[in-house]
Amino acid sequence: MQISRNEMKLIASLSRKKGREETGLFVVEGEKMVSEALASDFEVVSVYRRDEIGEEAMARLSSLSSPSPVLATVRIPAPVLYQPEKGLYLALDGIRDPGNLGTILRIADWFGIDGVMASEDTVDLYNPKVVQATMGAIFRIPFFTVDVPAFCRSIRAGGGHVYGTFLDGENLYRKTLDTGADSPAVIVIGNESNGISPETAACVGDRLFIPPYPADDPGSESLNAAIATAITVAEFRRRG
Repeated sequence: MQISRNEMKLIASLSRKKGREETGLFVVEGEKMVSEALASDFEVVSVYRRDEIGEEAMARLSSLSSPSPVLATVRIPAPVLYQPEKGLYLALDGIRDPGNLGTILRIADWFGIDGVMASEDTVDLYNPKVVQATMGAIFRIPFFTVDVPAFCRSIRAGGGHVYGTFLDGENLYRKTLDTGADSPAVIVIGNESNGISPETAACVGDRLFIPPYPADDPGSESLNAAIATAITVAEFRRRG
Protein backbone atom coordinates (compact mmCIF):
# COMPACT_ATOMS: atom_id res chain seq x y z
CA MET A 1 0.00 0.00 0.00
CA GLN A 2 1.35 3.39 -0.98
CA ILE A 3 0.56 6.60 0.82
CA SER A 4 0.37 9.74 -1.28
CA ARG A 5 2.17 13.01 -0.67
CA ASN A 6 -1.20 14.72 -0.13
CA GLU A 7 -2.14 12.17 2.56
CA MET A 8 1.21 12.72 4.28
CA LYS A 9 0.67 16.48 4.16
CA LEU A 10 -2.88 16.15 5.52
CA ILE A 11 -1.83 13.99 8.47
CA ALA A 12 1.07 16.32 9.27
CA SER A 13 -1.35 19.26 9.37
CA LEU A 14 -3.42 17.52 12.07
CA SER A 15 -0.67 18.07 14.63
CA ARG A 16 -1.78 21.73 14.65
CA LYS A 17 -5.12 23.04 15.90
CA LYS A 18 -5.63 25.06 12.71
CA GLY A 19 -5.24 21.93 10.61
CA ARG A 20 -7.73 20.04 12.76
CA GLU A 21 -10.24 22.87 12.56
CA GLU A 22 -9.91 23.17 8.77
CA THR A 23 -10.26 19.44 8.08
CA GLY A 24 -12.48 18.36 10.98
CA LEU A 25 -10.11 15.45 11.63
CA PHE A 26 -7.71 14.31 14.34
CA VAL A 27 -5.09 11.56 14.61
CA VAL A 28 -5.15 8.42 16.76
CA GLU A 29 -2.07 6.21 17.16
CA GLY A 30 -1.51 2.74 18.54
CA GLU A 31 -3.25 -0.62 18.29
CA LYS A 32 -5.37 -0.06 21.41
CA MET A 33 -6.37 3.49 20.54
CA VAL A 34 -7.28 2.67 16.94
CA SER A 35 -9.28 -0.35 18.13
CA GLU A 36 -11.12 1.91 20.58
CA ALA A 37 -11.87 4.36 17.78
CA LEU A 38 -13.18 1.62 15.49
CA ALA A 39 -15.43 0.27 18.26
CA SER A 40 -16.84 3.72 19.10
CA ASP A 41 -19.47 5.91 17.46
CA PHE A 42 -16.71 8.14 16.04
CA GLU A 43 -16.20 8.04 12.28
CA VAL A 44 -12.80 6.55 11.40
CA VAL A 45 -11.87 8.04 8.04
CA SER A 46 -8.65 6.18 7.25
CA VAL A 47 -6.29 3.61 8.81
CA TYR A 48 -2.58 3.28 8.02
CA ARG A 49 -0.55 0.25 9.10
CA ARG A 50 3.23 0.19 9.30
CA ASP A 51 3.36 -3.22 7.61
CA GLU A 52 1.51 -1.78 4.64
CA ILE A 53 3.05 1.68 4.20
CA GLY A 54 6.55 0.94 5.44
CA GLU A 55 8.65 1.88 8.47
CA GLU A 56 9.94 5.15 6.99
CA ALA A 57 6.50 6.44 6.02
CA MET A 58 5.04 5.62 9.45
CA ALA A 59 7.95 7.38 11.16
CA ARG A 60 7.16 10.50 9.15
CA LEU A 61 3.46 10.32 10.01
CA SER A 62 3.81 9.60 13.72
CA SER A 63 4.04 12.23 16.45
CA LEU A 64 5.39 9.65 18.91
CA SER A 65 9.07 9.14 19.72
CA SER A 66 8.62 5.46 18.81
CA PRO A 67 6.16 5.21 15.90
CA SER A 68 3.30 2.80 16.56
CA PRO A 69 2.25 -0.02 14.20
CA VAL A 70 -0.99 1.71 13.23
CA LEU A 71 -2.40 5.22 12.86
CA ALA A 72 -5.87 6.46 11.98
CA THR A 73 -7.57 9.71 11.10
CA VAL A 74 -10.90 10.24 12.86
CA ARG A 75 -13.62 12.79 12.30
CA ILE A 76 -14.26 15.32 15.08
CA PRO A 77 -17.92 15.06 16.16
CA ALA A 78 -20.16 18.06 15.57
CA PRO A 79 -20.70 20.15 18.72
CA VAL A 80 -24.03 19.78 20.46
CA LEU A 81 -26.01 21.74 23.04
CA TYR A 82 -26.32 19.92 26.32
CA GLN A 83 -28.19 20.66 29.56
CA PRO A 84 -27.98 17.84 32.14
CA GLU A 85 -30.95 16.90 34.29
CA LYS A 86 -29.01 14.81 36.83
CA GLY A 87 -25.65 13.10 37.25
CA LEU A 88 -22.08 14.00 38.21
CA TYR A 89 -20.07 16.28 35.90
CA LEU A 90 -16.70 17.99 35.69
CA ALA A 91 -16.23 21.59 34.54
CA LEU A 92 -12.66 22.42 33.47
CA ASP A 93 -11.76 26.06 33.95
CA GLY A 94 -8.66 26.71 31.85
CA ILE A 95 -6.78 23.39 32.00
CA ARG A 96 -3.71 24.02 29.83
CA ASP A 97 -1.51 20.93 30.12
CA PRO A 98 -2.31 18.19 27.56
CA GLY A 99 -1.23 15.44 29.95
CA ASN A 100 -3.52 16.78 32.66
CA LEU A 101 -6.51 16.95 30.34
CA GLY A 102 -5.90 13.43 29.06
CA THR A 103 -5.51 12.09 32.59
CA ILE A 104 -8.66 13.89 33.74
CA LEU A 105 -10.58 12.18 30.92
CA ARG A 106 -9.22 8.81 32.11
CA ILE A 107 -10.30 9.63 35.67
CA ALA A 108 -13.75 10.62 34.41
CA ASP A 109 -13.98 7.35 32.51
CA TRP A 110 -12.89 5.26 35.51
CA PHE A 111 -15.37 6.89 37.90
CA GLY A 112 -18.28 7.00 35.45
CA ILE A 113 -18.54 10.78 35.18
CA ASP A 114 -21.57 11.69 33.06
CA GLY A 115 -19.87 14.46 31.09
CA VAL A 116 -16.94 16.89 31.02
CA MET A 117 -17.50 20.57 30.26
CA ALA A 118 -14.48 22.66 29.30
CA SER A 119 -13.87 26.37 28.88
CA GLU A 120 -12.76 27.79 25.54
CA ASP A 121 -9.24 28.35 26.89
CA THR A 122 -8.82 24.71 27.93
CA VAL A 123 -6.26 22.88 25.78
CA ASP A 124 -7.78 21.36 22.64
CA LEU A 125 -9.23 17.90 23.29
CA TYR A 126 -7.93 16.68 19.92
CA ASN A 127 -4.33 17.76 20.49
CA PRO A 128 -2.29 14.56 19.79
CA LYS A 129 -0.78 14.62 23.29
CA VAL A 130 -4.23 14.87 24.88
CA VAL A 131 -5.64 12.09 22.69
CA GLN A 132 -2.76 9.78 23.58
CA ALA A 133 -3.01 10.57 27.30
CA THR A 134 -6.72 9.66 27.40
CA MET A 135 -5.87 6.01 26.60
CA GLY A 136 -9.20 5.65 24.81
CA ALA A 137 -11.38 7.55 27.28
CA ILE A 138 -11.86 10.25 24.62
CA PHE A 139 -14.20 7.82 22.83
CA ARG A 140 -16.37 7.15 25.88
CA ILE A 141 -16.74 10.36 27.88
CA PRO A 142 -19.13 13.07 26.58
CA PHE A 143 -17.08 16.27 26.22
CA PHE A 144 -18.45 19.76 25.60
CA THR A 145 -16.88 23.19 25.18
CA VAL A 146 -18.96 25.71 27.11
CA ASP A 147 -18.97 29.06 28.83
CA VAL A 148 -18.13 27.59 32.25
CA PRO A 149 -19.48 30.43 34.44
CA ALA A 150 -22.75 30.50 32.47
CA PHE A 151 -22.99 26.70 32.67
CA CYS A 152 -22.46 26.76 36.44
CA ARG A 153 -25.06 29.49 36.89
CA SER A 154 -27.59 27.48 34.89
CA ILE A 155 -26.94 24.39 36.99
CA ARG A 156 -27.53 26.28 40.23
CA ALA A 157 -30.58 28.06 38.82
CA GLY A 158 -32.08 24.65 38.02
CA GLY A 159 -31.55 23.35 41.55
CA GLY A 160 -28.22 21.61 41.02
CA HIS A 161 -24.99 21.98 42.98
CA VAL A 162 -21.64 23.41 41.87
CA TYR A 163 -18.51 22.50 43.82
CA GLY A 164 -14.93 23.72 43.51
CA THR A 165 -11.69 23.15 45.43
CA PHE A 166 -10.11 26.11 47.22
CA LEU A 167 -7.51 26.57 49.94
CA ASP A 168 -10.15 28.28 52.08
CA GLY A 169 -12.86 25.68 51.44
CA GLU A 170 -14.58 23.21 53.78
CA ASN A 171 -12.93 19.86 54.46
CA LEU A 172 -13.91 17.55 51.59
CA TYR A 173 -14.28 14.54 53.90
CA ARG A 174 -16.59 16.29 56.35
CA LYS A 175 -18.75 18.17 53.88
CA THR A 176 -22.20 16.93 52.88
CA LEU A 177 -22.02 16.20 49.14
CA ASP A 178 -24.73 15.89 46.50
CA THR A 179 -23.64 13.12 44.15
CA GLY A 180 -26.10 14.00 41.38
CA ALA A 181 -28.71 11.30 41.94
CA ASP A 182 -31.67 13.66 41.54
CA SER A 183 -30.19 16.85 40.07
CA PRO A 184 -26.88 17.74 38.41
CA ALA A 185 -23.75 18.03 40.56
CA VAL A 186 -20.75 19.76 39.00
CA ILE A 187 -17.14 19.72 40.22
CA VAL A 188 -15.08 22.63 38.88
CA ILE A 189 -11.39 21.99 38.24
CA GLY A 190 -9.22 25.10 37.98
CA ASN A 191 -6.15 26.10 35.99
CA GLU A 192 -2.86 24.47 36.98
CA SER A 193 -1.19 27.75 37.97
CA ASN A 194 -4.02 30.06 38.98
CA GLY A 195 -6.77 27.73 40.13
CA ILE A 196 -10.43 28.55 39.49
CA SER A 197 -10.87 31.95 37.84
CA PRO A 198 -12.63 34.71 39.81
CA GLU A 199 -15.57 34.76 37.38
CA THR A 200 -16.12 31.01 37.76
CA ALA A 201 -15.43 31.09 41.50
CA ALA A 202 -18.34 33.50 41.90
CA CYS A 203 -20.62 30.79 40.48
CA VAL A 204 -19.43 28.02 42.81
CA GLY A 205 -21.93 27.29 45.56
CA ASP A 206 -19.80 24.95 47.71
CA ARG A 207 -16.10 25.52 48.27
CA LEU A 208 -14.16 22.36 49.13
CA PHE A 209 -10.67 21.83 50.53
CA ILE A 210 -8.58 18.66 50.21
CA PRO A 211 -6.77 18.53 53.56
CA PRO A 212 -3.08 17.56 53.69
CA TYR A 213 -1.62 15.16 56.19
CA PRO A 214 -0.67 16.11 58.78
CA ALA A 215 -3.11 19.00 58.68
CA ASP A 216 -0.81 21.44 60.46
CA ASP A 217 2.27 20.66 58.38
CA PRO A 218 1.48 20.73 54.66
CA GLY A 219 4.39 19.92 52.38
CA SER A 220 3.57 20.91 48.82
CA GLU A 221 1.80 24.20 48.16
CA SER A 222 -0.95 22.54 46.14
CA LEU A 223 -1.93 19.40 44.23
CA ASN A 224 -1.66 18.72 40.52
CA ALA A 225 -5.01 19.37 38.79
CA ALA A 226 -5.47 15.76 37.71
CA ILE A 227 -4.58 14.40 41.15
CA ALA A 228 -7.00 16.84 42.81
CA THR A 229 -9.66 15.67 40.37
CA ALA A 230 -9.09 12.01 41.23
CA ILE A 231 -9.23 12.63 45.00
CA THR A 232 -12.38 14.75 44.78
CA VAL A 233 -14.28 12.48 42.38
CA ALA A 234 -13.33 9.39 44.39
CA GLU A 235 -14.88 10.94 47.50
CA PHE A 236 -18.08 11.84 45.62
CA ARG A 237 -18.35 8.29 44.32
CA ARG A 238 -17.65 6.85 47.75
CA ARG A 239 -20.64 8.79 49.05
CA GLY A 240 -22.84 7.65 46.17
